[in-house]
Amino acid sequence: MGSAVLETRDLTIRFGGQVAVDRVSCAFHPGTLTAIVGPNGAGKTTYFNLISGQLRASSGSVALRGRDITRMAAPLRARLGLGRAFQLTNLFPDLSVLENVRLAVQARAGVFLDFLSLAVDRTGLTEQAIGHLRRVRLLDRAGAAAAVLSHGDQRKLEVAMMLALEPEIFMFDEPTAGMSVDEVPVILDLIEAIKAEGDKTILLVEHKMDVVRRLADRVIVLHNGALVADGEPAEVVASAIVQEAYLGVRPADG
Repeated sequence: MGSAVLETRDLTIRFGGQVAVDRVSCAFHPGTLTAIVGPNGAGKTTYFNLISGQLRASSGSVALRGRDITRMAAPLRARLGLGRAFQLTNLFPDLSVLENVRLAVQARAGVFLDFLSLAVDRTGLTEQAIGHLRRVRLLDRAGAAAAVLSHGDQRKLEVAMMLALEPEIFMFDEPTAGMSVDEVPVILDLIEAIKAEGDKTILLVEHKMDVVRRLADRVIVLHNGALVADGEPAEVVASAIVQEAYLGVRPADG
């Protein structure tokens, strides 16, 4: 499978006396989509926050392409290729949809709006932003303020902003949460398209097992902050620990 692009080793965080993520060691490889599942409170989003830099680990490490990034701030990790879409949208509410995405394109290009850069021709940057909006089917809302979008459209906008940053690793935390039935396929198709590129690494926190079965090459299961299962989707989803603890289904006796 080749070298891991992202790896956690004995990654742990404690809040007071509670261990929220407990010595999780896991490697993630290019061209794969790993679903992270488990019950509420299992530590899935906390694990994401440790990887992306929103939280500081109590012990253990995070490595990106073999480089220790455990103590790096989240913005620096993003510049190194770690992209994160949050469970709760993380947008500029007063800016338009297009302006939100264009800011992400500018950040990726290293163009900032100061007096020296105001003269820069931003046509190319705008065209790139429009392309990302087209991919998430938000081009018709380009002029609307992000604050007035529906929850589903805000999630799509967040994905467009992450696409604009062109990360090597995509991290999706329940990307279809709160979306209508009609909106869900747009995001799932987009994730499949990113996966089909073959060189990206995708991590997906997800409760919906139909989504996991559709998208995942691999499933890992967290329970009480610990890694308790890791394998192919059919194997892990059918395992007793997932069936009983996470799906509420007791295995048949005998």
